[in-house]
Formats: sequence, structure tokens, C-alpha cells
Amino acid sequence: MTVRQNSPEARDIAHHFHSYTNAATHPDVGPKIIESGDGIYVTDSEGNKYIEAMAGLWSTALGFSEQRLVDAATKQMKALPYYHNFAHRSHGPVIDLAEKLIGIAPVPMSKVFFTNSGSEANDTVMKMLWYRSNSLGEPKRKKFISRIRGYHGVTIASASLTGLPNNHRSFDLPIEGVLHTTCPHYWREGQEGESEEQFASRCATDLEEMILAEGPETICAMFAEPLMGAGGVIVPPKTYWEKIQAVLNKYGVLLVADEVINGFGRTGKMFGSETYGLKPDVIVMSKQITSTYFPFSAIMINERVYEPIAEETGRIGILGHGFTGAAHPVGAAVALENLNIIEERDLVGHAAELGVMFQKRLRDFESHPVVGEARGAGLIGALELVTDKAAKKGLDAPGQLGALGNAAFLENGVISRNMYDAMAFCPPLIITEDQVKDMFNRVETALDKVAKDVL
Repeated sequence: MTVRQNSPEARDIAHHFHSYTNAATHPDVGPKIIESGDGIYVTDSEGNKYIEAMAGLWSTALGFSEQRLVDAATKQMKALPYYHNFAHRSHGPVIDLAEKLIGIAPVPMSKVFFTNSGSEANDTVMKMLWYRSNSLGEPKRKKFISRIRGYHGVTIASASLTGLPNNHRSFDLPIEGVLHTTCPHYWREGQEGESEEQFASRCATDLEEMILAEGPETICAMFAEPLMGAGGVIVPPKTYWEKIQAVLNKYGVLLVADEVINGFGRTGKMFGSETYGLKPDVIVMSKQITSTYFPFSAIMINERVYEPIAEETGRIGILGHGFTGAAHPVGAAVALENLNIIEERDLVGHAAELGVMFQKRLRDFESHPVVGEARGAGLIGALELVTDKAAKKGLDAPGQLGALGNAAFLENGVISRNMYDAMAFCPPLIITEDQVKDMFNRVETALDKVAKDVL
């Protein structure tokens, strides 16, 4: 990429260290600078307009121009721009939000703890559950189970939960005491002649064998997304969650539902736990809670989790954990208005209704020569790109075909994200039927180009 001296691109290359980017190639590739957003669209510095098919990072439920969220932030900035919740302090927006979240929880919950991101939230849950185990006099119960290809964040602890190789390589992760069980991707992991239900049973057996091998008294909790997001939009096979929860209940292992991507309507229910019948002890929320107009996250815990933690704080005299920006009044105000809009406009119902057409159009692509599998629920989905449908394989290097797909999508005005060779779709919940049709028409054109190049 040729850049002008002192241009925004040149200054970015000179000074900006990017997340999830190849830093060695960034000076040659250069940045794509997004300057504005309107509804489901964003526009770059060269005037090119794109359908943001990923809602940013799975997160802008209300799109990129919701004035009511701007107004909520502005109003709260003027009234109380910042305060904390340390040492018995509180404020109106966070009290209202905690009450609201408990009221819409998919299962009975007791308290809400606030953090700033999904990574921070999952990290905090791990600490809280260690604290709880000590309170209960179970000092050995400190291990956590998550799943291969699961995604739970990027702090040292939450990245350990994450089951993706590039989140571990050269970071000396995962840390001790974090285990990864079978990825529930039936298309990829199912054996020849094995039904979905049989595969689900095998996943549950794998989990039980892991618990028994480690010692049930050492296993604290399982972290899991109801529908796996950044690992490839992996939909659980039939009977999976019923069988997994039976194993957890048998050995007294807590269930932490990571709803960071699933939550607030994405799967056609308010929470993915409702869509797939989870009964979690802890629910982790972020992203769509504020449409990411403000960095914000929250953790809901039930009484079974809260009571021993509260008792331990009584013995010690304090809960020695918290963040400067957590329970931020501006973030809480934006979250409240965001949730009000989701309810007023019935965007959860919209995701369920429009999701029928969305998922049908997605699955129509399975007849395309470079698509091996289409999958998803509500307004989230993925297309697995292949060059050999029978062998379920792409090009020589994993992710190479996905990168070609990503480039072709961009050329046709669609911003997606390839997770290895799976192309993800997670548009703002406000997307219309006509916009879904337009998006997938552009995707079809892009896939035709990919097929021409590789087949």
C-alpha cells in the first residue's frame, strides 16, 4: 500500500498497534479507516459504503446512528459523568440497570456485578468462583472446563478459557487448571454414521470422563457460550445442552453461560440460554448490552453463587476486587436506554421473525460450490468455505480460503469476518428484510468470484 506522508494511514502505521492484526504486514497492508456510520452501514475515508455484516464485533444491536443512545450518554454526562461503586457507593443508573437485568434474566438470579468488557467479566467470574470455593471449604475445587474453539476473552485467565490456538501461541497459555473439552461441531467433529443425538451423547461422555479423570472434587465450573460465536458460529447439536447439564449437575459443577455474543436478542430470544434451554448459575453479558456505544459488561449470579461469596467478604472484611470504570453511570444509562429500545421495538421478536428468512437464505448457499456448511440461529450465522465438499477441506493453509472470501466480500460492499475458513454474519438487529436480501445478493456475487479463483 502506498500512503501519503502525514496522511491518517501513514500516521496509523507509524503509531498505532492494532488488535487481532498481523503487525509485521500492517505497514504494507495499511489501515481501512472508517469515518462514519448510519444504521447497518459504515463509510470509509475514501467514501466507500459497506453493509456492516458483523455489527462491528458482534455488538452494535441498534446500528451505528441511534440518537437516543447518544442523548442518554450526553444527559448522564451532564448529571454525573463518573462515579464508582466501591465502599458502599452507588448511583441511580446502575441501581436501575441491576434491577432491570435481574428482571429479564432467563433463570432466577440474585445479584449483578459490573465490569468493563467480556474478557474482564469472565476473568472476574473465575476469581469469584475460586473465592466461593474457599468460602465453602473446598480448596481443591479450582479447575475450570471450557471447550475447544470456545471464545471467552483475551486476558490471561479468560484467554486460557478460550479454546483457539492463536490466543495461546507465544502467550504461554493456557494457565494451569483450565481444561478444554470437545467442540460440539457436528458437521466437523461427527463421526461417520453418527447422528446428532449420538454425537451429543459422545460430547457428554467426553465431559464426564474428563471430570472423573481430574477428580470431581477439583472441578469448579464449566464456561460455555449457548451458541459458540467467534470460534465459528457453532450451533449445538440436538440434545447437547440437556446431556451436558445432566453431567454438570451429577458432579455439582457450576455452569457459566457466556452470553457476550448471544445476549439481548441475537438468537431470537432475549438470551441464548432461553434458545437452548440452559439453566446457568452465572451469566456474563457485554457487547449488545450498550450496543457497544460505551464499554460495559455485567455478571449475573444466582443465590447459590452469591451467598458463599458474601459470607467470605464478612470473614475477610471486604471483597478485594473491582475496577475504576466498572458500574460507570454513563455506561449504565446507555445500557438502560439500549434495553428500552430493544423492548419498545421488539427487536428480539424481529430477530426471531426475520431470522427465519435469514437462516433459509443462509442455508440456500449450501448448494454453492465453495460452501460446505451453512449454520446459525436468529440473526447470527456462518458459511464454511471449502474447495472439496466431500473432504470438508479448503486450501492448503487453514484460513487462506476465508481470507479470499473476506476480500471478495469487501469488494462487494460487505464487511464480514473470517474465522479460519468460516465467514461470519451478525448484522445489527435493526436490519430489514430488504437489507438482508441485499446483503446476501452481494455475498453470492463474492462467492462466485471466490469459486472462479480457486476451483
